[in-house]
Amino acid sequence: MDAFRTRAQSLRTAARRTVRGALPVACALLAAGCTTPLTPAAQDASASVRAAAPMSGTDLQDQYQRVIKEVLPSVVQIQASRDLGSGVVYDDKGHIVTNAHVVGSEKTFQVTTANNEEPLTASLVFSYPEQDLAVIRLDRVRDGLKPAVIGDSEKVQVGQIVLAMGSPLGLSSSVTQGIVSATGRTVSEGDEGGGTGATIANMVQTSAAINPGNSGGALVNLDGQVIGIPTLAAADPSLGGSTAPGIGFAIPASMVKTVADQIIKEGKVVDSGRAALDITGRTFLNDQYQPIGVAVVSVRPGGAADKAGLRPGDIITAVGDRTVVDITSLAEALAVDRPGRRTPVTYQRDGAEKTVEVTLGEQ
Repeated sequence: MDAFRTRAQSLRTAARRTVRGALPVACALLAAGCTTPLTPAAQDASASVRAAAPMSGTDLQDQYQRVIKEVLPSVVQIQASRDLGSGVVYDDKGHIVTNAHVVGSEKTFQVTTANNEEPLTASLVFSYPEQDLAVIRLDRVRDGLKPAVIGDSEKVQVGQIVLAMGSPLGLSSSVTQGIVSATGRTVSEGDEGGGTGATIANMVQTSAAINPGNSGGALVNLDGQVIGIPTLAAADPSLGGSTAPGIGFAIPASMVKTVADQIIKEGKVVDSGRAALDITGRTFLNDQYQPIGVAVVSVRPGGAADKAGLRPGDIITAVGDRTVVDITSLAEALAVDRPGRRTPVTYQRDGAEKTVEVTLGEQ
């Protein structure tokens, strides 16, 4: 986890709720009042300079409007029995990807697209709370349903301009703008207020405003590609857990595609890519009631911990080079690792510190 550490809360949704080139000589002469026609070569050079000039405010505005017009029809509003969220049209078969915390435990939904005021019905395909992703499918696909273009999150760069599209506070087809503030964040989502409690790695941090109702929508670059699914907003414990403006997080497009493709093809996630110790644990407190590790409550027979010799009563204090003080930090340590990798696990048993190599399992 980065030195910057944040507790992020899931956005439980509710209606309550240049290159600069030197100017050619001919151009300089024209600026001084010269009326001599440009040669073809000079015309080409002049065109190149114009193309390389910094984008004007009008040009940027035009690009915003083009992207919004292109992508917004692929962003929908999802209404459960009590809660409201957003989703992204994934394909022309009516599959829509969203957050697991948007669908909750429900199986049927009302979906409103940007081009239709009348809601459509949809059913749950599969929900994967471990990554806070889910796929639903329209019961009837209407003509003109437009799938979004899923981008390559490996190419996302800090400083890149992005737009967040969704239904914040029930205001459908809303758009906010910002930049990519950071990449590769590992963030833990609370399980209160409908959150899944997931710990998610490689998230995209953005300054684009993300409010209740944006969950499951689209974080889009200026090429009109979805680079992430807005999911979390940072919460400041010193402010009573209220969200911190300008600090939001989106699940990267690469993970969205990995999970959604498996759900659509297999009906579930068959290869999560998420490492596991195959234990049940709880945060262990010292005599001063300070968390100092994770106590192993049980181990799955034949699982990673069992094969390595870990047993109930052991207190895990580190995974690899990451210190473990509670359940959340254990989840964060595993979130950045991979199944099948041999990783040293440090633990205490009967007051003695030990280390064992564990071949990580899969969550």
